[in-house]
Amino acid sequence: MKILVFGKTGQVATEMQARASVTALGRDQADLSDPAACAKAIRAHAPDVVINAAAYTAVDKAEEDEALATVINGDAPGAMARECAALGIPFLHVSTDYVFAGDGEAPWAPTDPVAPLGAYGRSKLAGERAVMDAGGNWAILRTSWVFSAHGSNFVKTMLRLSETRNALSIVNDQIGGPTPAGAIAEALLTMAGAMVAGQGGGIYHLSGAPDTSWECFARETFACAGRDVDITGIPSSDYPTPAKRPLNSRLDCSAIETDFGISRPDWKAALADIVKELTQ
Repeated sequence: MKILVFGKTGQVATEMQARASVTALGRDQADLSDPAACAKAIRAHAPDVVINAAAYTAVDKAEEDEALATVINGDAPGAMARECAALGIPFLHVSTDYVFAGDGEAPWAPTDPVAPLGAYGRSKLAGERAVMDAGGNWAILRTSWVFSAHGSNFVKTMLRLSETRNALSIVNDQIGGPTPAGAIAEALLTMAGAMVAGQGGGIYHLSGAPDTSWECFARETFACAGRDVDITGIPSSDYPTPAKRPLNSRLDCSAIETDFGISRPDWKAALADIVKELTQ
């Protein structure tokens, strides 16, 4: 199976390259700000399946740069999906819980109404709609709170801050499932194989279990690292950001288990391994 991946240096694509023989394209080979170039790259590589793990992920910066975010997160995936549909090959696209309003306490199901709170969520929703409109055999995988030993993420930020600070204030009213990038990579590879073999796609959710707060995620990170950091839990209103964050990022992941046999990953087990890798 010849797999073409967009997003060579991202957390998920890095984990995919560690697990399978894939052709991963970086910005120098396929710039997502040029959607036509992405479609051209698909034609040139003639893969059996395409996975888009690339995105504009600067949530706050997107508030002032929504046009570019929409090209990268919306127009480019649409161009990829249309090319895959024309070639008759599956297309898988990574999306986010930010397409939801983030209210309530119930886990969001793939079929729930979408209502993004900001520019980043709107740009990712544009991508989802472009993928669906393209037709063909597609799958959208929404996830949340991605972390790994690579790139920029919450775990690496906490470890860096703890090197110079012994007290931190962490938001405690946003609830979601921290998701190891490795688990997302494995899920995408499993789905890709099944879809190449003839299985259909759709919209699916995958997040780590159990659901938790950023405060508890931080506490677990420092416990794994053996670092004594005094943490104070604070509401989101005490930590204003340009982009509003969803309070409820819980995801209903039952469909991906039913259709592909993929269970929610244990984020605490993955965190212990990742912290060990980062601190040794």
